[in-house]
Amino acid sequence: MVDQTNFPKAKKFWQSGKFYDWSQTNIHAMTHALHYGTSVFEGIRAYKSEDGPAIFRLPEHIDRLLLSASVQKMEAPYSKQQIIDIIKSVIKENRLESAYIRPLLFYSYGNLGLVPKVCPVELNVAAWEWGAYLGEKADTGVHVFILPQRRMHHSQIDMRAKLGGMYVQSAIAGMEARILGYDEGVFLNLEGRVAEGPGENIFIVKNGVLKTNDNSESILEGITRSSLLEIASHLGFSTEIGPITKEEFFTADEAFFCGTAVEVTPIVKITDGSIPHQPLQEYTLGSGSPGKITIKMRQTYQEIVRGQIKKFRKWLTLVND
Repeated sequence: MVDQTNFPKAKKFWQSGKFYDWSQTNIHAMTHALHYGTSVFEGIRAYKSEDGPAIFRLPEHIDRLLLSASVQKMEAPYSKQQIIDIIKSVIKENRLESAYIRPLLFYSYGNLGLVPKVCPVELNVAAWEWGAYLGEKADTGVHVFILPQRRMHHSQIDMRAKLGGMYVQSAIAGMEARILGYDEGVFLNLEGRVAEGPGENIFIVKNGVLKTNDNSESILEGITRSSLLEIASHLGFSTEIGPITKEEFFTADEAFFCGTAVEVTPIVKITDGSIPHQPLQEYTLGSGSPGKITIKMRQTYQEIVRGQIKKFRKWLTLVND
């Protein structure tokens, strides 16, 4: 049996046409993706609603999964609708009311040259119950560390894609920030402006205006990010899309991370470690507590994903339809 401490309520996963018990292993050690990161994935959430489990923006997530596959030069073995149906079946099979969902397309066993000439593409779908990514700090706000390493540049790779291999940089950055005692890291881009977290987009708030950046700033333009731009408009807040300098970040009235895993998490402190061998500078945003606009955005997002605001039910896919 495998330890399921970090995968509560997960009973079975789906792979290449059938369900397997959670503790069953079925990946060969010479699987291409294990050695070279030749995989693409999505992080998706389902929330408990009055109509049963509701998956947030599922079609958009699968569109991006298939886009990522094309960037990775993969021919996906299943259609968009088939993947949607498989995800629903995984939620049902595990009897989950809410869940984090991970579909993964990967080059499997075949050859171990860099080019996976004879490695078939397989699909794995798993789901489990998972709370806030940054734990209790999701409510009180996080202290972030601006990393000295720069985010991979958009001129080097298609930043629209969620490529498994690219997340090595994110994993290293997340570990480094935590080893130094911070809650999360923040990347600058090669131009020296604010890019994103290891797995999160960033919004800042100044004089009531919400600002985020775009893929020209070397970010993954997240689905949660695009949703929040619409939510802000719904709430009557002004928005802006454009570059974010370090100085804008440091002097913002409020700031927050957003993403499927992190949802909407306030940033309340920033330490700048972006220049090696220079003294660290710490900045407190506003009062050092989550700001009013961030709180309103967070609350509204939580209502929307649970189907409590009629206008946005179009974003939900019911599992038990």
